[in-house]
Amino acid sequence: MMANKFLYEELDSFSSFGGLNKEIPSYLKDNLNPKFELRPYQEEAFTRFFHCLDNEFPGKERPLHFLFNMATGSGKTLIMAGLILYLYEKGYRNFLFFVNSTNIIEKTRDNFLNPVSIKYLFNRDIHIANHSVRVTPVENFESVNPNDINICFTTIQKLHSDLTTEKENAITFEDFRKHRIVLIADEAHHMNVTTRSQSQREMFESWENTVEHIFTQNEDNLLLEFTATHDYETPAMVEKYRNKVLYRYDLLQFRNDGFSKDVVIVQSDFDLNERIMQALILSQYKQEVAAKYQINLKPVILFKAQRTIAQSQENKANFHTLVDGLTADHIARIRRSNIPLVQRAFQFFDDHNISDAQLAERLKRAFQEDYCISVNAEKEKENYQILVNTLEDRDNLIRAIFAVQKLNEGWDVLNLFDIVRCYEARDSGKNRIGRTTISEAQLIGRGARYFPFVLSENTERFCRKFDDDLENELRVLEELHYHSIHDSRYISELRTALVEQGMMDEHEVTRKLKLKDPFKQTDFYKYGIVWLNDRLPKNYQRVQSFEDLGVTMQNYVHTIATGHGGTQTVLASKHQGAVVKDENRRDMKVKDIGRNIVQSAIARNPFFTFASLKRYFPNIASIRDFISSENYLGGLEITFEGQVSMLQDNRAEQREAVSGLLHQIESEIRQQITEYEGSRDFRNDRVHKIFKDKVLKFDAQNPQVEEDAQFTHFVSSKEWFAFNTVYGTSEEKAFVRMLDRQMVMLTENYDEIYLLRNERHFKIYNFVDGQAFEPDFVLFLREQDGNMLTYQMFIEPKGKHLKENDRWKENFLQEISSEFDCKTLTFEDEKYRLIGVPFYNNEDENKFRDSLYQALEINDHEQ
Repeated sequence: MMANKFLYEELDSFSSFGGLNKEIPSYLKDNLNPKFELRPYQEEAFTRFFHCLDNEFPGKERPLHFLFNMATGSGKTLIMAGLILYLYEKGYRNFLFFVNSTNIIEKTRDNFLNPVSIKYLFNRDIHIANHSVRVTPVENFESVNPNDINICFTTIQKLHSDLTTEKENAITFEDFRKHRIVLIADEAHHMNVTTRSQSQREMFESWENTVEHIFTQNEDNLLLEFTATHDYETPAMVEKYRNKVLYRYDLLQFRNDGFSKDVVIVQSDFDLNERIMQALILSQYKQEVAAKYQINLKPVILFKAQRTIAQSQENKANFHTLVDGLTADHIARIRRSNIPLVQRAFQFFDDHNISDAQLAERLKRAFQEDYCISVNAEKEKENYQILVNTLEDRDNLIRAIFAVQKLNEGWDVLNLFDIVRCYEARDSGKNRIGRTTISEAQLIGRGARYFPFVLSENTERFCRKFDDDLENELRVLEELHYHSIHDSRYISELRTALVEQGMMDEHEVTRKLKLKDPFKQTDFYKYGIVWLNDRLPKNYQRVQSFEDLGVTMQNYVHTIATGHGGTQTVLASKHQGAVVKDENRRDMKVKDIGRNIVQSAIARNPFFTFASLKRYFPNIASIRDFISSENYLGGLEITFEGQVSMLQDNRAEQREAVSGLLHQIESEIRQQITEYEGSRDFRNDRVHKIFKDKVLKFDAQNPQVEEDAQFTHFVSSKEWFAFNTVYGTSEEKAFVRMLDRQMVMLTENYDEIYLLRNERHFKIYNFVDGQAFEPDFVLFLREQDGNMLTYQMFIEPKGKHLKENDRWKENFLQEISSEFDCKTLTFEDEKYRLIGVPFYNNEDENKFRDSLYQALEINDHEQ
């Protein structure tokens, strides 16, 4: 089956058809640092590993060897931490982390071992199977604590040296023979020296062969490789990794999913000093925009020298001379730039009364010499390692970094917003992109990690928010600006390199979605109201019992181990020698078990701390109340099976039974709890504040991007349709045409009718779990009878193939209708009723029309 396909391709298909179990064990999620919310592609990586670890597939060989090919910035180290937790629960205790760079080793050690690090990966307290677990660094795997997560951190060079030269306390081949060890290789593309270079196969002492040799010492060892740049071209590499690549989530997919900054090349014919000033001004613009929206941001600039440390040192010296002498006149010279981005920055400064003189002073303070560092020589790297790796810290004041090549790999920074190319030469040859340009593109890729921010509980933190609103003021916080001289050939080559790398999409196009001018003049647009709800932290105040949270109240069955058995003759009659058990059973209420026994079982399970219980059951007064109340443990019974005659005196068995019951309750609670819920109270906002003109961004291959002249002409004359067109599916356009056919009937009953396209203008939030939903349309209808009642109707066209997957949205729409069936909302003496109708589908158009009229209480005979 997999003769020509990679394993990841087979898993792509298997996953898309629902074959993968997407559930992530609670002990994995709960033991990772809670500030790192798992993203969908990370969950996909986990579930692919779980599946392939436990199931056979063509080409599966032991010891198991898998590779995760995932983009720079996608959180590979968090996936490593999650896999370590998962494999610990499976019985693995010893882990070897290795990479080619000392810099990455030190950074990773900090991420795995230092709880005060802002990038610490684990929860502060790790609990697995009711036991506290420590993460311990080790030099080798002899005499390690069998209850710890034992990690040996090393470089591939040191590992090779330790294994081939006798050293005290060094890791040995015997370690890999005697113990089950998980080998975790980061930046794994550095390992495959002999596979890519066939002429070097005889070199047994290569890094690749060293890893291969230790890995195969024990059939239960595991090798997990992580890289952003896997080789899919070299035949030997294709053959070696065909059945090993679990997941290919490349930079293009990562960027298209919105998890990176967008790269913008800022090219100008300014000289170097003016390009530097332009970068400083744009950096300050980003900080001022962030401050306006109460986002804590300190944007960093990287000044890139071409080849030598001496050049970088000269750049730094010139920079300080420039900044120290900065005046309003220097700022004024940059105002003549015709770059729209720069013009927007100066417009912002003008609107907020920041003069050129004030801007010059702010730049001099922000970029003073103490806040600028050079990272070139090894000594500098050592001195500034902590500063470079903690640039996002509130206490880190560094605004500028000067470098040549030292930050090209393993640098993990989120608040890099500008890169200034401090040279003009290019090294391209005929019909090829030069190595320097490729290196620049790689640096840009590493620097384009997204800076996470939220504007409210209602916005996603870790992905771009303004792809569908490119002119939004905050869009500048989602871009990485690369400052270069205006050289059309160089820019073309750089764009090509960025496209090949996945950081730019050559097929990207923009479209303008505009509200019609006559609609903007209506009272409805100027003064009208739209009702929306919010996503809130889940409120469990209504929960007053286990049943309120969905915990079953049936008896928990606990079997008492007796040691009894029986014998059976192999050739005897099947009716002879069968083992017969006594069916002794006894029911015991939890509140009848000694309270100290129950409290001991509770103390052994970290989920049942009093703080945790108060979170989900806020009405309990104490642990004693939790144990005795009929609404909680006091209302439950345990059925004991087996030798029950001595049960009353068997405290250990009672405690084990209570522990089992608690584990079952924990599982049921975890299935029910959610972090958020959607508010049932809807707030009002002005229509003109929510619905605005937008510039939308699309992949040119997306069929929705095509200009539909016929449809645009069709809606141009419809006063009830607010926008100039729809960039959407055929289903959405069919809905608009269907609604037009109902207008004769609707205008008989309603004075004002407006249909507005929701192109990410707003979200509403599912009552149950706070999941965001962006209905495609909202329809407003005002009654004619003088009641001043306006209907606000949420509408979602949906193709049949998508209906089942989005069933929760349709259920939510129906809940909205139920919630407001007998009540209205009031604002300035006007009444509003909210309605959600079932999905519109072109093939079931009449069914939707009936639902529409039923919701509006228009009789069938009127239709």
